[in-house]
Amino acid sequence: MLVLQQLPAELWLQVFGLLSWSDKLNLRCTCVHFRHLVDKSRPLWHGFSVALRNFSRYNRPFWRSLAQRRVDIISVRSGKRKHLKQLATWLPALGALRLDDWREVGIDELKLFQWMQRLSVTSCSSPLKNIDFLFSLSQRLLELRLCNVKLTCPASHLLATLSQLTRLTSLQLHHDGSLRVPTLSGVLTHLTELKRLSWTMITYRTLSRDFFSPAHLTGGGALQLSDLQLLNYDAVVTQEVLQPLSRLLSLSIFHLYSVPGPICHLQTWLTSLPQLRSLSVHGGHPLAVYAEFLPSSLLSLTLCVDLQPEDLQVVSHRAPHLEHLHLEPWSSSSGLVRLLPQLFPHLRTLRIRHHHLSDSDFLNLQQLQHLVTLEVLDSFYKPDPTDPSRVVYQPSPRLLQLISDLQKLTNHRVRVITSSHRDPLSCHCV
Repeated sequence: MLVLQQLPAELWLQVFGLLSWSDKLNLRCTCVHFRHLVDKSRPLWHGFSVALRNFSRYNRPFWRSLAQRRVDIISVRSGKRKHLKQLATWLPALGALRLDDWREVGIDELKLFQWMQRLSVTSCSSPLKNIDFLFSLSQRLLELRLCNVKLTCPASHLLATLSQLTRLTSLQLHHDGSLRVPTLSGVLTHLTELKRLSWTMITYRTLSRDFFSPAHLTGGGALQLSDLQLLNYDAVVTQEVLQPLSRLLSLSIFHLYSVPGPICHLQTWLTSLPQLRSLSVHGGHPLAVYAEFLPSSLLSLTLCVDLQPEDLQVVSHRAPHLEHLHLEPWSSSSGLVRLLPQLFPHLRTLRIRHHHLSDSDFLNLQQLQHLVTLEVLDSFYKPDPTDPSRVVYQPSPRLLQLISDLQKLTNHRVRVITSSHRDPLSCHCV
């Protein structure tokens, strides 16, 4: 203990800053000195989030520890209004809150959080009468996510309320198709600071001419929107409709049907977005149908679609400077990954599945000279061939050995991730 205390606290904190959240929590249990250092250093807990459920389990020392670290992100599961009052008592300066499986028809207690900037409400057990609780947050809320939330109020009331949140930079609204919103024009007219929009498109067959056109845009102007995500998409669209989106940098399309219709609407989107830098496509037509329409400005590409090796060759010609690739083809990727070093030599990040890859194809990724991060998306295995139902959700011994070999071959230049951390406020729709 004396040896530990002889080292400067600043040195220990520098080391502790390199640890994961779980390692920091385990470190607290080793000795009183380390627990004191960890708990008293607020920068160590920046970005730390806590999921709360069954509030009766939490005592005063628990709440005091959260307040001491100034925890800024909280997820409440199966909560009620009384729980928000308790939360506001201990963490009045909370900046981000997720309510998952909310159990009551109102959330008026949100007015108790004077510094709330990010709010996510997902999968409510009871329909909400309205969303008037957002009025108290209108001057400070920057990010709002409503996912699978049933509302008893009409769509016009919803849009009128959203229009009051003039500081929003990010809006997500996912629903089951029960919400009928004919156009986004009214919302976009008032939300002039909006940079990111995620919207369910299940109710649309043809987008109206003013769908993305707010009233303040005239003479061929463009929105400030830079990131657009459309769920359950299968709507007819024209270049005229998309004109206000000419500044869009990131587009994510989650198609409504796994078996697409006769027309590939994505071709129109790609033709209309000359500055697009990031594209994510899930389902819909095979890559071959729209690969020739990819803009040369693309730096990031996610493909969860049907594709063939020759399609990737087209992509490499259309997007020669690609730096980030997420590849999850509907068929096996064993014949695709071995092509990546030759087709996309500038890749810096890569996300793939490995179960059907040979060891040589996996290790061949060392040829990607600029690769910094490799994420393996299927880091699980079945240890007993006679019991296929038993699954271990951690890297297999084979995968661990492959990772070790790859890092040796790249002199540890490549960081391999086997479990990514989602934004604690994100939903599971995407």
